[in-house]
Amino acid sequence: MNFWEYLSGRRQQLLMDAYQHASVVFQCMVVATLIGVVLGVVTYRSDWAGGLATTTTSTILTVPSLAMIGLLIPIVGLGVPPTVIALTLYGLLPVVRNAIVGLRGVDPALVDAAKGIGMSRAARLLKVELPLAWPPILTGIRVSTQMLMGIAAIAAYASGPGLGNEIFRGIGSLGSKNALNQVLAGTVGIIILALLFDAAYVLIGRLTIPRGIRV
Repeated sequence: MNFWEYLSGRRQQLLMDAYQHASVVFQCMVVATLIGVVLGVVTYRSDWAGGLATTTTSTILTVPSLAMIGLLIPIVGLGVPPTVIALTLYGLLPVVRNAIVGLRGVDPALVDAAKGIGMSRAARLLKVELPLAWPPILTGIRVSTQMLMGIAAIAAYASGPGLGNEIFRGIGSLGSKNALNQVLAGTVGIIILALLFDAAYVLIGRLTIPRGIRV
């Protein structure tokens, strides 16, 4: 059976695995973005606090993904929970770092002008600082998403969802006639999903970032 015949025969299962893979990455990125932006907002005014937030999330990223999931299994069990926790933690660093950099890069004159017309601190943050910091934040989200696409494949080790199951099945049956097809199908599927997500982020950037800021 060649690769295309394998894809045709396993189309429904592969589509389901791809949907689950994309879904878990998307949901974890939403949570990681919310947490990361909040951490950035809380810490960007202080060099010490910003450094602590960046160092902490960097340290998390140094833990091998297989080890992270293995450590979570005795605590939360198999399946979705360890996958979601691990991916969310791994997705924090680029978002936190870029949120801090973006917020610190806002022109103080613009903030002072907003303050001068009577805007509260919360209003300045929501209407001036965060919109101007959005381009680097979006870049951090893109980087995190691409990273999580690959890490999510390891979730199959803990019976997690996604295309990693196809890869692990192929590795576990090396020597069989479909082993290579399974690994290739899972790998190509992840690459395609990563490209689709990145294209979506490019579109979001064009729709949400004014042309002057993009330039």
